[in-house]
Amino acid sequence: MPDIALSNLMIFLAGAFAAAFVTGLAGFAFGMVAAAIWFHALTPIQATALIVAYALLVQGYAVWKLRRTVNIGRLLPFIAGSAVGIPFGIIILKWAAPSDLRITVGLLLISFSLYNLARPKMPEFRQAGAVPDTMVGVFNGVLGGSTGLGGILPTIWCGLRGWPKDEQRAVFQSTAVATFLMTILWLGGAGTLTIDIARLFVVGLPALFIGTWLGWKLYGRLDETKFRKVVLGLLLASGIALVWTWR
Repeated sequence: MPDIALSNLMIFLAGAFAAAFVTGLAGFAFGMVAAAIWFHALTPIQATALIVAYALLVQGYAVWKLRRTVNIGRLLPFIAGSAVGIPFGIIILKWAAPSDLRITVGLLLISFSLYNLARPKMPEFRQAGAVPDTMVGVFNGVLGGSTGLGGILPTIWCGLRGWPKDEQRAVFQSTAVATFLMTILWLGGAGTLTIDIARLFVVGLPALFIGTWLGWKLYGRLDETKFRKVVLGLLLASGIALVWTWR
């Protein structure tokens, strides 16, 4: 067993389940949900390492499930833009306070979600093309490199593009996986893994798998309108969690 108090272990398992369930349902927000819970029980190093490891598993599984809807031509601008933006995000990370960055992102998510939840339908940019997609990718890379929250901006933009929900998830989850991998390569991550983290990783796998499975089961019952409301609701909750956790 990991060297951790039983109460903290329960918090960790609850966070793993909740984050996996939300990601299985909506396709994003694993890091934000997990961080909002885990930082009450784990050290920042433990939480960060486990978020990276688990998010890659959950997002990678989702991309595999949606592989038939992946459009490489549609996806490449987002990934290329993210590759350009990540180094600038890491530069920002070196001089900006992480708490300020996360609070700023949280406030933007809250504003965006409340505005669009009050509207009957979000505006659509179906003919936007590859250039705006690439710019969204660049800003996603900056955000991912500076806060680790890669994937939020493509999630919002894919909704505005008016694509069906499966196509949206195929784009923003694939972009999130690529952004995560590239960010890890830039940051290195040497010396962050310990035996306790490895043990926690193994112990949390059942909660992760069950949460992911239940999230995907519920996702299959959502129509386009319900999916839009779920995404906006989770963006709102994520924004509130970011502001609250990092205040």
